[in-house]
Amino acid sequence: MTEQPPTTLTDRLRQQAHNFINPIGQALHRIGIHPDTITIVGLLLVMVACVPIALGETQWGALLLILALPCDVLDGAVARAMQRKGRFGAVLDSSLDRYADGFIFAALSYYFAVQGRFEWLIVTQFALLGTFLVSYLRARAEGVGVEAKLGILSRFERSAIIIPMLLFPTLLEVGVVVLAVGTNLTAVQRLWFVYQTLKNRGS
Repeated sequence: MTEQPPTTLTDRLRQQAHNFINPIGQALHRIGIHPDTITIVGLLLVMVACVPIALGETQWGALLLILALPCDVLDGAVARAMQRKGRFGAVLDSSLDRYADGFIFAALSYYFAVQGRFEWLIVTQFALLGTFLVSYLRARAEGVGVEAKLGILSRFERSAIIIPMLLFPTLLEVGVVVLAVGTNLTAVQRLWFVYQTLKNRGS
């Protein structure tokens, strides 16, 4: 029985995008742009986007988040172009991704709180917990030698829900529920996969 988890939608899209993204990464590398700079700029754009989201101007926030999306792939493309050997870039990228997730859900929580809609604030917090658990379980699994990338809501899928629900405010509550349920189910999927893998190894 194979221990390799199914390839996620995020992985498949990245593989298909490499032929388009890699030349851009090479061009950015030639003009001296560092991948860590792109990673940091991506987080700054997310932080700026969270201001209108918190104030209820979710459509403006969604547009700014769309501007931040390319940073998620361009930093890796530039790192490949410069043949980066160190591991710090991956740690920085993952860490700032968690900050980005936290800022987005904090902005949504603030939006619901100022409206007195505390039940939706709680649902948003469940979505945040699930999102962090998805990432934590992947990192923790790697520590015991298991690659746990599977699940229904990896990072790309979450973005594919967040942006439309912000662009179309009537979908906001539905999107938050889908994120709360989907991220926690993904966490359970990953935890179960790690359990089964370690059990098969006799660990």
